Amino acid sequence: MLSVLIVNWNTADLLCACLASIRRHPPSTPYEVIVVDNASADGSVERIQREHPEAVLLEEPRNLGYAGGNNAAFARAQGDLLLTLNPDTEAFDDTFDAAIGFMAGHPRCAALGARQIGTDGKTQSSVRGFPTLLGILGDLTGLGRRHPGSIWDAYRLTGFDYETEQSAPQPMGTFLLFRRTALGELGDPGRPFDERFPIFFNEVDLLYRLADAGWEIWYSPKVRILHHGGEGTKQVRPAMIWESHRSLLRFFGKHRGPLYRWLVAPWLALLVYGLAFVRARGYHGGFRP
Repeated sequence: MLSVLIVNWNTADLLCACLASIRRHPPSTPYEVIVVDNASADGSVERIQREHPEAVLLEEPRNLGYAGGNNAAFARAQGDLLLTLNPDTEAFDDTFDAAIGFMAGHPRCAALGARQIGTDGKTQSSVRGFPTLLGILGDLTGLGRRHPGSIWDAYRLTGFDYETEQSAPQPMGTFLLFRRTALGELGDPGRPFDERFPIFFNEVDLLYRLADAGWEIWYSPKVRILHHGGEGTKQVRPAMIWESHRSLLRFFGKHRGPLYRWLVAPWLALLVYGLAFVRARGYHGGFRP
């Protein structure tokens, strides 16, 4: 069984288009759709109830964040395959069957990412490497773009071939199909996300732990979705910039040893927060150190 899990916050129009696409192009196997609404104020709940009664709606009284919202959906889900799907996406006629077929043919695949196609028809860059110090420095300084495939490009992966089915360290969480048995090896499959990463890097952390446990992560261009792109976070962009940079540092703090914490972390924090200040055009009240 496939469980399609969607976390929504104030994207009613896009969410309804997403749900309509699932209804038009359902998988050929049993499935369920679970929508977690994170205290939206745009009428999302009413529209889901009115237009998409087939979806299981979990209405949260407060915003749980992306990690908390997904954990609420995973706790309710019944499927052996669990798909985190952003509300600003739409399925094509073969999206779900192609993904399910891939997982059936790759029993050691714990998570699968899809080709993300923008509204302009172009394939979007959607695969990253796991964060490394040199990879992040290469991304921040532009060295990675100037030297694709080098250690400076280890995070952005500018040379990744999106036409080729291949192992992929970190496909974006826009579309990630997980195997329940793999999640179960890490702990409770009903709460796979670390909520210390409320918006960003929660899927990176989860994929890192799956890879560290010996599971495979893949990207397939044959699994396609339409992706409008970042409509939820655009609503509060300065706060999200600060949150993304803070979560990056938290990822390093969780997955690196004491030498990093003592010698590297203070200097990296200074660089990363300085860049956040520039990108957000100043300090933002939504930032929590």
